[in-house]
Amino acid sequence: MRVLIVEDARAIAESISEYLNLFGYVCDFAYDGLAGLQMARQNEYDIYVLDISMPKMNGLDLCKELKQISDRNPGVIFLTARDTLEDKLIGFSCGGDDYLVKPFRLEELKARIEAIYNRCTGPGTKVLTLENLHVNLDTCEVQRNNKNISLTKSCYKLLVILLKNAPAVVTRETLNHELWADEFPDSDSLKSHIYRLRQEIDKPFDSALIHTVQGVGFRMAVK
Repeated sequence: MRVLIVEDARAIAESISEYLNLFGYVCDFAYDGLAGLQMARQNEYDIYVLDISMPKMNGLDLCKELKQISDRNPGVIFLTARDTLEDKLIGFSCGGDDYLVKPFRLEELKARIEAIYNRCTGPGTKVLTLENLHVNLDTCEVQRNNKNISLTKSCYKLLVILLKNAPAVVTRETLNHELWADEFPDSDSLKSHIYRLRQEIDKPFDSALIHTVQGVGFRMAVK
C-alpha cells in the first residue's frame, strides 16, 4: 500500500513513515499542502494522511483537490489537533473518510488506514500492493506503474507468496513447498522462476522489488 503523509511537523511525519514501513507500506511525505498536491499529481497513492493546519494550502482544501484529480477512490484521513465536533463535521463534509485527533497511537492510525483501504478498494476485492505494483487476487491481474504484466501460472503464484509475506524473507524451502508441494522439481527450477519473475516485475522499471537474501531465500521490499 502506498501512503502520502502531508504534515508540517517533520518529526510526526517521519515517525508515521518509519512505523508503517515496518509493515511493508511505502510512504512519501510533504510538509505543506501545495507540495502534497504536487506529489499527488505525479504519483498514485492508496491513502492520504493529512494535517489540517498547514502552510500554503490547508488540509481541507487539499482533500477537496485530491478527490477531484484522482481517477480512483483514495482514502483520506485527517490527523489534526482540532478536536471539536464542528471541526470533525467540516472534515467529513470536505471528503474526509476518517478523522483522528492528536495525540494519537501509531497502532490506531495503522488500523484506521487498513479499514479505509479495504472500504475504498470495494467489497470482495483483494489487492496486494507494494509501491507501484498491484496484484488483484480476484482477477489475477498484475500491474506495475499502470502497465499490465502477463505471468505464467507458476510465476504468478510465486509473486503472490512473496507479496503476502512482504517485507519478510521467504525461505527457499517454503517456496518450493508452496509451489510444488512434495513433488520438488530439480534444484534449478526455483532459480529459473525467480529469474523469469524479475524479468517481468523488475527489469523494465527503475527499481527492483525482488531481493535475494543469500543462503536463506527471497523477499519483496522497497529499497
